[in-house]
Formats: sequence, C-alpha cells, structure tokens
Amino acid sequence: MFDTDTRALLRSILDEVCGQIDQYQIATRAHVAAQILAAAGRDATPDNIREAGKDALKSAPTMWR
Repeated sequence: MFDTDTRALLRSILDEVCGQIDQYQIATRAHVAAQILAAAGRDATPDNIREAGKDALKSAPTMWR
C-alpha cells in the first residue's frame, strides 16, 4: 500500500489528467486510475506516472468507439 503522501500525489495526478473528463465517465477514470497505480507500483517518478495517465487516457474505453 502507498503512504499518505503518495496517495495524495496519485489523486492529484488523476485529477489533473482527467480534468477535462466528465465526472460521469467512470469507466474512463477507472482505466486511467488503474494505469496510474500500475506506474506508481514500478517506482516511477511523478512525471512518468503523469505520462502513464495521459497515455491511458488516449486508449480509454468509450461508448462511442
């Protein structure tokens, strides 16, 4: 598990990456969150975690595809 500071960082990255996403697009946010957590588990830097989130957003599931 992550410590309090790391969880706060991951939450802020998620909010930053998904800032333009509608709050009701839960599947998209969950996909991005999962990729952010995976990147954080690899002892990545905050910039690498942010990039992983942005990459995940590009490939996020959507009902319009």
